[in-house]
Amino acid sequence: MVKESKKMGKLIKLDRSVIPACDVATLDILKQLVSETSDVDGIGAYKVGFSLVIPFGLNTVLAAVREVTDLPVIYDHQKAATDIPDTGASFVQSCKRADAVILFPQSGPEVEKAWIEAAAEEELKVIIGGEMTHKAFLQSDGGFIADDAPSRIYKAASSLGVTDFVVPGNKPDKVREYRKLLGEKAILYSPGFIAQGGSLGDSAKAAGNKWHAIVGRALYTAKDIHKTAKELVKAIR
Repeated sequence: MVKESKKMGKLIKLDRSVIPACDVATLDILKQLVSETSDVDGIGAYKVGFSLVIPFGLNTVLAAVREVTDLPVIYDHQKAATDIPDTGASFVQSCKRADAVILFPQSGPEVEKAWIEAAAEEELKVIIGGEMTHKAFLQSDGGFIADDAPSRIYKAASSLGVTDFVVPGNKPDKVREYRKLLGEKAILYSPGFIAQGGSLGDSAKAAGNKWHAIVGRALYTAKDIHKTAKELVKAIR
């Protein structure tokens, strides 16, 4: 089992929060999004991904967020941990300045273990995903991924000491299923709302008390971002 240091403890101080997914095109838009939401009580962290990191670099993106707020920044490589076990250490070295990383270890248990252990060596918080939000993901829905694969991924991560997991917010029955599988100590994070059809209210009921809603387009394309952020927080509470 991977032992977490104090640095790797609870990522978000709140038990429930909204996490803006900052899938925007420029650093100026990123700073505007953070500026208009970071003072809203109930915003817990920010998630950044390839739309900013490929053109500008992760460290530049992190610096832009941290100019405005000291809230945690999660790096979502979309999707990390799908390579061989040995590349985990290089990945972690490249993004260790983030507060946490999201991994979707769909290429097997050896990769999952190696990448989680590599992150632990650098005291980098890991959030493990197993099931995604889109159609035709699992085999029973026409996809490539075995139906039991997400549960196996989650259980393997839990056995290594991981406490934080991404579950599909637009599938509240699955949120409930994975919450039961992982136990009440698990902290859940869910994308898939509004633009992808998910209901904040339904997933909030399914997820329990330790849950963070990841919201992207519905927030960063809003006419009034600050007002929308407050409404989203109200919806999960």
